[in-house]
Amino acid sequence: MRDFLVWKVPRLTPERIDEMFAEQRFVDEGGTPISVEARFAHHRFIFFHRDLPDEAAPPGELTVLYRDERLVVLDKPHFTATIPRGQHVVHSAVVRARRDLDLPELSPAHRLDRLTAGVLLCTTQREFRRDYQQVFEHHRATKTYEAVGRYRSDLVLPAEVSSHIRKERGQLQAFEVPDAAANSHTLIELLDHRDDPELGPIGRYRVSPTTGKTHQIRLHMNSLGIPIVHDPFYPEVLDQELDDFTRPLQLLARELRFIDPLDGNERVFTSERTLEAWQSS
Repeated sequence: MRDFLVWKVPRLTPERIDEMFAEQRFVDEGGTPISVEARFAHHRFIFFHRDLPDEAAPPGELTVLYRDERLVVLDKPHFTATIPRGQHVVHSAVVRARRDLDLPELSPAHRLDRLTAGVLLCTTQREFRRDYQQVFEHHRATKTYEAVGRYRSDLVLPAEVSSHIRKERGQLQAFEVPDAAANSHTLIELLDHRDDPELGPIGRYRVSPTTGKTHQIRLHMNSLGIPIVHDPFYPEVLDQELDDFTRPLQLLARELRFIDPLDGNERVFTSERTLEAWQSS
């Protein structure tokens, strides 16, 4: 078996493969460890847990706003990925919550960008997942965000922004397609504005998207000339290290409201976080 893996998994050195056998990292379909002396067999599946990259722990506590037998509602901090992906695995919201709450089947019903903080709805078991995911897929949830962005005295608000958003694989920015049918809609309202000694004129905005395209709020606010404070992608992509936690995107999923698909009750969850650019100005 060892010789087969050395040939089949060239990115692992023979020495590392020996270590992984000793650590019982190679298992069969039932999760039983495979011995280094085991013989190769056709159509046999072998699984192994890959080595994870070192991850810098993002700041902020992952707090629980609500928990019952079906749901866990998290208040996600900035810089925390919703699901394990790429270089964000151990410290992703789902992995942390599964471990801390001892809920191995915990799964998000929707997603928040890694840079966005706020309310994240999760289901406790696989049997509930589809019902709550459909709340978001069929646009039956009311999502309200808070953002701090540039202030323009000449901009008339509230404003409804509709456009066709497209996100290409491998590109950091999403973009709007001119003259294409709208697939995204966002209501943007101004709550307050002030001058900040470092950021200049800034506004606090209530943002209500009725669709959920990638980077929708960030793109629509930028299209109005009021980009969100500390946005590393809009209006231009900035060179920012993954472990640079000094400038959190000033976007917060403030409130989530929907009718529970299983019991018919109204559910309302509100983040307890604040946006530091507004608090400190």
